[in-house]
Amino acid sequence: MKKRNTLLIIMLMCSVLLCACNNNGESMENECAGKNGENEQEEYAESTDREADADSQIEKGYDLPIDARQREEAEGDCKEMMGLISELYKNADKGCASNVVIADEVLDQMVEKLKDAGCPVTVTEIYSNMENYKELEDFLNAATAGSSGSAVVYEIHSDGGIGRYKYSYDGKDMYVLSTKAAWSGDDKPVITYISYNRIKEWRFTDKGYFCYELCVPEYPEVTEIVDGSCIVRVKPITEENREMSEKCVLGLAYQGNNLLCSDWDADHMEKLDYNGMYEYLYAMKYQKQFFSENYPDGIPKDEFEHLIMEYLPVTAEEIQSYAVFDEEKQTYAWVRLGCFNYAPTYFGTSFPEVTDIRGNDDGTVTLTVDAVCSMILCDDAVITHELTVQFSEDGSFQYLGNKILNDGISTIPEYQYRIIRE
Repeated sequence: MKKRNTLLIIMLMCSVLLCACNNNGESMENECAGKNGENEQEEYAESTDREADADSQIEKGYDLPIDARQREEAEGDCKEMMGLISELYKNADKGCASNVVIADEVLDQMVEKLKDAGCPVTVTEIYSNMENYKELEDFLNAATAGSSGSAVVYEIHSDGGIGRYKYSYDGKDMYVLSTKAAWSGDDKPVITYISYNRIKEWRFTDKGYFCYELCVPEYPEVTEIVDGSCIVRVKPITEENREMSEKCVLGLAYQGNNLLCSDWDADHMEKLDYNGMYEYLYAMKYQKQFFSENYPDGIPKDEFEHLIMEYLPVTAEEIQSYAVFDEEKQTYAWVRLGCFNYAPTYFGTSFPEVTDIRGNDDGTVTLTVDAVCSMILCDDAVITHELTVQFSEDGSFQYLGNKILNDGISTIPEYQYRIIRE
């Protein structure tokens, strides 16, 4: 009887243990299944987030994902072009400054190297022409007509580095893959930048400028304006127009003086900013910067008037009447252009470009000039004006008048005199 009871007890305990094991097994299976389900949900959520982020970035249009093949191609092409100019860079005089600036003649030689390779190539200098430009011109004309395609342009920088820009059009949107390469301390090419962006707006102008605006971060992502404007000269400027631009208008431009951005002639010169224009005329004549430290009490009367009268048909008496002049000290006032007397404008960053030269019956020459702005405005002719000039046999010249065409004066900021005339 005792043996039977003992056997029953043992069988009962085995049954309890077996049930417990079965329950624990089911519990562990359920727990594992639960964890696996949670992991799958997390992975799915992360994947969905990544896809959403990618979709959002594509919609924004900047910092787009770059295909591995395109990245490899862009970086490889950049380094290959760097290889073509490596000897020129190694032998160039780089000076002692940390920011290397290569001489213009060496940059020209670098351009020739890439030109011989059949590449569209340009430099980051005003009035520079793009070599082998037809490839880009044909692409832009085709894109304007709605045809898809692509074109690659190289840009040689002043430090001897190279930028590669691949423009592509899919029949709807224009994109640019930008890659930049520089020289390392041991004269080896290194990729310093690569990005892929959609172009928000673009146009190919009659003058031959490719003007476009990149997609960039906007408010509220950023609180300051990010300028995505770019302007690329495709069709070349003539040698005559370049020479006249450099000789007569580049030194003045549209900031700090109003000689090119106001209407005036020999009978109406009272609104010109003589105190402002002095430093620009000084730099044009002497090919060096005007150092105001040499004139703590103002610019002496004779020096000021002699320079102004060399470039403008105005008398000493008229200058004294129009400009800020200290009769007691016999000096003209001058102050440096700065935040207290100048509010920066995008128009002020424009550079003047002569587009036409017309000889007149009286021996004068009229230059048609466009104000080209690469920032924000991104316009190859913010204003167009006619500047009349009288040249002498020795190469010197006088400005005789300026006329802004097509009511352009109403589209630009009102000129701000750096010294208030009383």
